[in-house]
Amino acid sequence: MKGPASCWRQVFSFPERLPNPSWEWPSNLRLVPKWFKALLAVLLLPLCFGTTEAMFGVIRASGQADTVWVGILTGVACWMVIYLLLPKPMLIYVLGHELTHALWTWAFGGKVKQFKASGNGGHVIVTKNNFLIALAPYFFPVYVAPVVLVFALGHWIWGWSRCVVFFHLLVGVAYAFHITLTFHVLKTPQSDILRQGFLFSSFIIWLGNSTVLLFGTCLLISKVGLLTAFSWVLQDTGNIVQRLSRLLS
Repeated sequence: MKGPASCWRQVFSFPERLPNPSWEWPSNLRLVPKWFKALLAVLLLPLCFGTTEAMFGVIRASGQADTVWVGILTGVACWMVIYLLLPKPMLIYVLGHELTHALWTWAFGGKVKQFKASGNGGHVIVTKNNFLIALAPYFFPVYVAPVVLVFALGHWIWGWSRCVVFFHLLVGVAYAFHITLTFHVLKTPQSDILRQGFLFSSFIIWLGNSTVLLFGTCLLISKVGLLTAFSWVLQDTGNIVQRLSRLLS
């Protein structure tokens, strides 16, 4: 089934129960050459290292927040038991994957023309595309968002301060779900990643996950402010650029 010429279509198939997306590109879309994206990926390398270094700095600064980390790590452990012992919930993953494409399309002002998700696969047809829309499911933990929103709303209306441990536990479960199943689907070549270029996609996914962890830790634990974390990113990136320039010179 063909979509409109102005739309982007993504179709997921499931060889051996693993999502393997294939893309159908609009005929009027000018593709950025892969060699240019590979060059851009190399230029992004200092920022990737800088963001990762700043992320670990934020985590180290938040290390004494035992009540938060115990809840989150307990949630991670609970999910790992489910992941290792029970069938993988691919329907839930595919739904979240497709929903992430849709959410990022709306964020960039596009429209979703068609949405389908099932245990055997799914697809989404949208009117706008870019590398962030294509790669967002690999770094944006979509199921963490409703956990945060529901708790924030409940805390605002009913004062759920006594339930904060369950909130941290669910955040741990949702984020571990995102990480484990993302690695699971990456066992097979993903067409959206191949379309964007493997090197470029890898660096964007690395940068995206590091950024989510950095800012997520800031918001959850409140030991380091967002502006401070951002300044650490710039500082660490600048230090890495200086080291690289000295090596090259």
